[in-house]
Amino acid sequence: MKLKLKRIRELFGYAFDLLKSEGLFAMVRRALGFFRRRLFGKRARYLPKKKVLQAQRADLADRWENGAALPLVSICVPLYNTPEPFLRQFLASVFDQTSTRWELCLADASDETHAYVGEIVKQRAAFAEKIAPAASRVKYVKVENKGISANTNAAADLATGEYLALADHDDILAPHAIYTLQMAILDSGADFLYSDEALFKKSIRRPMVAHFKPDFAPDYLVCCNYICHLSAFKRSLYFEAGGERSECDGSQDHDLFLRLTDRLDDTQIYHIPQVLYYWRVHGGSTSGGTAAKPYVAKAAKKAIADHLERTGQRGEVRDGLYPSTYKVDYEIEGEPLVSILIPNMDHTDDLEKCLSSVYKKTSWHNFEVIVIENNSKEAATFDYYKKITGPEGYPRCKVVEYKAQGGFNFSAINNFGRKAAQGDYLLLLNNDVEVINREWLTELLMQASRPGVAMCGAMLYYPDDTIQHAGIITGLGGYAGHSHKYRPRTSGGYMFRAATVQDFSAVTAACLLVRAEVFDALNGLDEGFTVAFNDVDFCLRARRAGWRVVWTPYAQLYHYESKSRGIDEKDKAKKARFAGEQKRLTERFGRENLIRDPYYNPGLTLDREDFSESGDLRHLQNCMPG
Repeated sequence: MKLKLKRIRELFGYAFDLLKSEGLFAMVRRALGFFRRRLFGKRARYLPKKKVLQAQRADLADRWENGAALPLVSICVPLYNTPEPFLRQFLASVFDQTSTRWELCLADASDETHAYVGEIVKQRAAFAEKIAPAASRVKYVKVENKGISANTNAAADLATGEYLALADHDDILAPHAIYTLQMAILDSGADFLYSDEALFKKSIRRPMVAHFKPDFAPDYLVCCNYICHLSAFKRSLYFEAGGERSECDGSQDHDLFLRLTDRLDDTQIYHIPQVLYYWRVHGGSTSGGTAAKPYVAKAAKKAIADHLERTGQRGEVRDGLYPSTYKVDYEIEGEPLVSILIPNMDHTDDLEKCLSSVYKKTSWHNFEVIVIENNSKEAATFDYYKKITGPEGYPRCKVVEYKAQGGFNFSAINNFGRKAAQGDYLLLLNNDVEVINREWLTELLMQASRPGVAMCGAMLYYPDDTIQHAGIITGLGGYAGHSHKYRPRTSGGYMFRAATVQDFSAVTAACLLVRAEVFDALNGLDEGFTVAFNDVDFCLRARRAGWRVVWTPYAQLYHYESKSRGIDEKDKAKKARFAGEQKRLTERFGRENLIRDPYYNPGLTLDREDFSESGDLRHLQNCMPG
């Protein structure tokens, strides 16, 4: 079947499931959002409505009257030869905030030919002071240009607020940025906060695209600075960490965020799923790529190397698959044994392709293979088993026979195979995959062996070199779906999320490396999930126990997607079983928890697996106070 037809069928299937589970109104609303986003304009789609901004101002006034002021936020900005239009727009965006509980701290390192920078600041501040003397505070200092880090530190030295927020001199704050930030501080008590952002060229009412970010994702942050703007943190934390470092100029914020988050646990870091910052795209900005500033990569690699040293990790930092992305080759302690578990029922051609690729293309040599025979019918299959385990067969390969009444049960088969495994790590592997790159197992192992990580998943491609699996996101299609499905192999994905080591809620068991101790502590796969969602359930249970789940694009395999068990939607019994497993997953983890994947974003669609923007952005436009 053509992939386009398959996508259409999946979309209609999702619409039907939505109709059954949430009713006609929900399905129609999703459909209208889908077509509205494609057929009509996208003006101001990330901005709150006027009534919301008015409500925020009214709420602030009520708080003042009741003596419940919001925390003071110091907006720290280094100025350097800022183009006059950009500076005026930035200043206007600060003075137009719905909250007046801010101070603007400006360190101006402009040269003599750009003396107008200081004059514009003073004029704007004087004008605002006449209108509302108590409503705004501007602190300005002229400094010698010592680089962006030193200049930012000079701005921070002016601050008196409990929290600092960093902004660039040529960008624009959303009108509700500071108010929303302050409310998030009150709600979460977090030490470090960051928001979503959007790119624009001329007007924020005509944004190009938004960066809808995940909640705190430490592995993603190591590989690229996905946090960027708007970021804010306790002033005391900033100075305890030593502020920004000049030796990392060019990637000074990436370095700062690593140093700040290294001092915090995950509960102290808070993501605000609102577009609070507009990043201007022009020739000298890194918003358009790092080619404008070629020293960025060198500074970023130093920042990451220093992070590894601080956190006691050993590894070599190198360039990633795309500019402004990075990779760490983590040191693997010792030579742990990996037990590769491969369930199989007949289909020896598929199994041979899989085994041949494992033995020919795997640079990590300390592994054993356990083929789990599952009720094969053909005599030729058992002849094949004798061949692969015999003297002329594959070394360290054995076949164990699983016998059980009833139908196919992926979870039970793998749990049985685990009993024969001797490895420190277990690799769950489908028989319909084929290894692509020699380092695939090493790449999985270097991630799964890191402190706090339970398991790691791989990049899986369809035979036509489109993505089949790049991590699992819960909520897609109502339950769970594969990240970046059908994207071309050459794609870096949304914000490089198909090209960097990632934190995910789950990864597919078609190729999943897990610590044996974690597998045992979780009592293996839940045999109540016979075919579907066993891997999702397994990963979510691991995360609930405090472990992390990661995915790497550097372990690459082809996946022929379960040819041996057929297509579920063509069989009524299989469809009923699938519905039962959907229900089991929902009952265990809760509908809301599944829909709100921390490594996804409510600004992205749940209808498809391509990270496209949601057709329903009402949570951005109707972000009422309180």
